[in-house]
Amino acid sequence: MKKSIFYLSVFGLLVLCLKARAQDAVAIGVRGGISIPNLTAGGSQQNPLNTGYSSRTGPDGGIFAEFKFSDLFSIQPMVEYSSQGGKKDGFQALPTPAPIAQAIQAQGGTAPTYLYANFKSEAKLNYLMIPILAKFGWNFAEKSPWRVYIDAGPFVGFLLNAHQVTSGTSNFYADAGGKQELPYGEQNLNNNQDIKSQLNTTNFGIEGNVGFAYHLKNSYVFVEGGGNYGFLNIQKGTANGKNNTGAATASIGYAYWFR
Repeated sequence: MKKSIFYLSVFGLLVLCLKARAQDAVAIGVRGGISIPNLTAGGSQQNPLNTGYSSRTGPDGGIFAEFKFSDLFSIQPMVEYSSQGGKKDGFQALPTPAPIAQAIQAQGGTAPTYLYANFKSEAKLNYLMIPILAKFGWNFAEKSPWRVYIDAGPFVGFLLNAHQVTSGTSNFYADAGGKQELPYGEQNLNNNQDIKSQLNTTNFGIEGNVGFAYHLKNSYVFVEGGGNYGFLNIQKGTANGKNNTGAATASIGYAYWFR
């Protein structure tokens, strides 16, 4: 909680500094929509656990301020709630469960690092992100209420929570091809594990959007699509490989001008 208050205070000071420098108007707005994130395997730190993810869906939303410096250019800082992560569905690897490892060792064998099973797995990661976007926009015509824009800039992200959620029942296999079935019967794989302690709590990356806005007298509504990508590996160690976060986003929103 103290960290969140600190980050929001820094954001507030940034807003005040930009407001002092803005030459024209300031808009305050909200946006909301969906995030379609995925986890990409990072560099050479790849293993059966951190590869094979596909996209999941989750909410994405934020509040922002837009500081207009000219008809072309503005700066837009934002506080954003961003869903990240990825999912797998089907035959995949998992760390060898302790009871299975103990059973293998009791029989004089060596427990493998990974086993394989047929189940669903979803990494649900949620971040508070603070992007600072440079925004360029053009009206369709001189007096047209329609405007097209692009924005891009860096963000810093703070991990709010992280869970690895698994579901299903399956036999265990010793190989990725599913031919070496282990004699332990069908196992229940329903679990919801808090993995925040395994991950770095901060991230840094880039965000960008393309959108259309319709300007009213003192406000505007907009629809935009874009995405974000984190440059830092999210795992603290290497046991589960290394992954980077990233997501495509689609949002609608509203902003009011204070002139």
